[in-house]
Amino acid sequence: MSMSQLATEATTVSIGTSNASDTSALVRRRRLPASWLTPVLTLPAAVLITVFFAIPIVQVIILSFTDPQAGLSNYAWLFSTPLIGQAAVGTFLISLSVTIVCLLMAYPYAYLMTIVSARTRSVMTMLIMVPLWSSILVRTLAWVVLLQDSGPINGMLTAIGLGPLQLIRTPLGVGIGMSQVLLPFMVMPLYSALSRIDTRLVTAAKSLGAHPVLAFFRVYLPLSRPGIFSGCLTVFILALGFYIIPSLLGSPQDTMLSAMIQLQVSGFLAWGRGSALGVVLLAATLVALIVVARLGKNTRTSKGGAK
Repeated sequence: MSMSQLATEATTVSIGTSNASDTSALVRRRRLPASWLTPVLTLPAAVLITVFFAIPIVQVIILSFTDPQAGLSNYAWLFSTPLIGQAAVGTFLISLSVTIVCLLMAYPYAYLMTIVSARTRSVMTMLIMVPLWSSILVRTLAWVVLLQDSGPINGMLTAIGLGPLQLIRTPLGVGIGMSQVLLPFMVMPLYSALSRIDTRLVTAAKSLGAHPVLAFFRVYLPLSRPGIFSGCLTVFILALGFYIIPSLLGSPQDTMLSAMIQLQVSGFLAWGRGSALGVVLLAATLVALIVVARLGKNTRTSKGGAK
């Protein structure tokens, strides 16, 4: 190889190395600092939440203080109207009752899902998820047919000597319909928590002489508290805002806050009063979140102290 060829190849290698170093330097200059990475990645979600959630909530709060005139007149009306208080108490009682019923029904079901075979678990998951694929309105209309005075359920109760009972247009009928709709939202968090529990702990407690019932309440149940808190919070918050089921299965005497909001906004065009009701319902939801979060924190703290 001649000296000229060697010089040419050396020049080519030198140019390639220079270009590579220039490219890597350019990439390093264009790379964002690590401290900017999180804000940039979360920016689309922050914009979405701000536009579709934060701004409407702020508008509702402002409207509750300014319509039809600036001041606290809407909140004074809200807290001085006995009907609103009755609707609020009824809403919370029904929501709490539905939460308890869903917990009592979902806990055994979720526990059974943790001990069966994979195929049976898939079938059980499908059974609990299929109702979510149909419209709430359609399911509610089906309950209207089932719960009416001359419906199939009252027919069976009459045949065995327990009926007929007043099921529709009562809080009981509302609770039945809401429990059926909200049950999946209790089952899935419970199953997620129960599937992570090591059942050998219960076996160890039994081997040390603990009764099975005592082993359940002292070992298994405390370990499932995260799923209980999550499921109860989800069901309770969703139940607070239900409108269709209470409207179709309930009675005017058992009106919930969601129906009162709809009546004020659509019926009376009282946007300020409806907004005030919405703000109070939102505040009650936030209080429920804080209480459950505090209970969960205390539970984790007590577990850490026990260790």
